[in-house]
Amino acid sequence: MPTLLEALEEKYGFAQTSDIEAEPELLMLRLPKRTPLQSVPQVLVLNDCGIDQAGAAEDLKKKCNTVKELDLAQNKLENWNEIFSILTQMPKIEFVNLSLNRLETPIIAPPPCSMTNLRSLVLNNTKLNWFNVEELLKLLPCLEELHLSLNEYTHVLLDTIEDDDDQEFVNCKPSDECNCDDETPSSLGSNEGSTCCNAYRKTTNAHDGVKKLHLNGNPITDWFEICRLGRVFPQLEALFLAECPLRSISPLPSPPIEEEIETNDNQTPHEHFKNLQLLNLSSANINSWTDIDRLSKFPALKNLRVQNWPLWSKCNSTEQERRQFVIARLPQIEVLNGGGPIGSEEREDAERAFIRYYMERPENERPSRFDELQAKHGRLDPLVKIDLRPEKKVQIKFTFKDRNEVRYVNIYRTVSDLKLRLEKLFGHPANKMRLFYIDRSYEELMEPKEMRYPSKQLYTFKIATGDEIIIEPKDCPKSPEKMEAT
Repeated sequence: MPTLLEALEEKYGFAQTSDIEAEPELLMLRLPKRTPLQSVPQVLVLNDCGIDQAGAAEDLKKKCNTVKELDLAQNKLENWNEIFSILTQMPKIEFVNLSLNRLETPIIAPPPCSMTNLRSLVLNNTKLNWFNVEELLKLLPCLEELHLSLNEYTHVLLDTIEDDDDQEFVNCKPSDECNCDDETPSSLGSNEGSTCCNAYRKTTNAHDGVKKLHLNGNPITDWFEICRLGRVFPQLEALFLAECPLRSISPLPSPPIEEEIETNDNQTPHEHFKNLQLLNLSSANINSWTDIDRLSKFPALKNLRVQNWPLWSKCNSTEQERRQFVIARLPQIEVLNGGGPIGSEEREDAERAFIRYYMERPENERPSRFDELQAKHGRLDPLVKIDLRPEKKVQIKFTFKDRNEVRYVNIYRTVSDLKLRLEKLFGHPANKMRLFYIDRSYEELMEPKEMRYPSKQLYTFKIATGDEIIIEPKDCPKSPEKMEAT
């Protein structure tokens, strides 16, 4: 497997020193003073190159000392010392992507290195354990964005406090695969013990730099675990938890099976997220409006994603109505499920729709937000229900020779179907009759209109109650004159 240096040479074709000395005039004519062959781009992408080592440090430093963004996703890197060897040769590095590398080995005695420029670190699908996360946080005091998605975390094993009810091992492997019984908590808290089962929760210091945390696709079910992240990262502004099967936003551990969780007012799921402005909870397993109400307590929350919840599928309402209910319950939210900001008109419509909906419900089913909105908008009158659908049946006067009949007719019938029914009514063959429609609203302005096409439906004539249809035998050469009697 190639080293990083070898992968660079293969991709960018670095020239040998002998080649440069052999044709100095050619280089002076065709190449700039610092040729592309002597350095790499500031954004360096070496995905899926099989890299497992750094290579010669001095050569790497000469070629990569200007790199600011490094993408080494889907390589064969496993040893953290090799990764540190790479990063220490890139003093200007700001972004690193190490996704899809197997980084389960512990970070043991990391070399002294300064990575004060590193702001964003992507470690998706690396199976990185929480003890290594802690070591990296110690080495990266200026880190602002951290990606830990798809790492199969079921618990958060870092916290700034000790819980009295914490279990010593919360996610231990089977006994034949784990040596936890032979280890003590103190040894498991060290780097050497972190490869045992990675289930011992460790107390650490808060990291004030991280403002964006991506934890998508991890099977975490309790908000109680997410609260630990709020303590570890007190300055968090954006938290991405899409496709995490959270069952509630309760600060207490969830029972094994639940549909709705009721908590008292002293429980505060937002306590450790005072700076959180963006929260993505799409595809969570949340099934209660109570959790939407809890989100209203987050003091700085402005941008929220709550798509694909089981709660929405059980609601007997349209997507637009559900959006209105969420907007009405969350007065501080400015962007819901992406898209543009919520305007003042949309918010007012949502709040009024919310009031009218719960006006028809018993008082014990009304959320506390109902009283707040009613105090704001006052008591609203119910909307008048107007059915704008066209009539299905209209009352028509039928005239055949000297005989008049008034009947109700379905406007979705065809002309041919109407003729068959008139044949039974008047005894004249359907194939021997012509129909002429008279619109009573315009009878002084318009001649009778012949209904020529058998497959045409009656509503296309804009037929209405009170209009008239005249039936004439087919041997009649001209359309009927409008008689005073009609």
